[in-house]
Amino acid sequence: MLAGVRAILPLMPGVVPFALVSAYACKEAGLSLAEALGMSVLIFAGAAQMAFVAVFAAGAIAPVILATVVIINMRMVMYSASLAPHLSGAPWWARALMSYMLTDQAYAVSITRFGERPDQPHKGWFFLGAALPLWVSWQLFTVVGMVLGAEIPPEWGLEFTVPLVFLVLLVPAVRDRPSAEAALVGGGMAVMLAGLPFNLGLLIGAGSGIAWGVWAEDRNNRRRRRGPPEAAEGEDGPSSPSMESHLRGQETGA
Repeated sequence: MLAGVRAILPLMPGVVPFALVSAYACKEAGLSLAEALGMSVLIFAGAAQMAFVAVFAAGAIAPVILATVVIINMRMVMYSASLAPHLSGAPWWARALMSYMLTDQAYAVSITRFGERPDQPHKGWFFLGAALPLWVSWQLFTVVGMVLGAEIPPEWGLEFTVPLVFLVLLVPAVRDRPSAEAALVGGGMAVMLAGLPFNLGLLIGAGSGIAWGVWAEDRNNRRRRRGPPEAAEGEDGPSSPSMESHLRGQETGA
């Protein structure tokens, strides 16, 4: 377990400001300390919590809020499938606890360690050692952010921190052409449909971006399987048999 704690420590400084900004967003949306902390404990997913607060503050209905949170957290399904072979020996209650505490950071350090050391003993304890400090610090600084949020002067304009945080999360994720296309389609659709009631434009934009990204990735995979195009032949087309015979005759006579 201590090995997991040591592995996650370098990532902890990035968690604290994210928790503070998330708490401030809750404060701006009108949530009480109990409501913000309850949401933080129940969801425990920074990006999903920020999206929850954003669509809640915009007046979205419950199904839209739920669908938004589910879409954003879909990556956790892939994380879980990746970790399952390493943690399958743990009892069901331990796997349930680990699935609840799964985060981007805990996944990253765990799957890296398990890949480097396939014979890592007590993999479940390593994962919990990485995940538990994140959980504790997230809840702690959620409370700190809610308390300090009341002391922050309005002229600081921290309402811009929520979209800025999402930009920080988005930019590193745009690594190739399919992800760039998905970002453009999703963002474009959300902007064009911003006038829809219940903030449905955001949900449709997110769904459109995901669908386009899947299609674009599949398109790239098909192109890679086909391989590079064959070298272009001469402008006059392939050599005729008579021309080839003539050339061979010249070579023989030389």
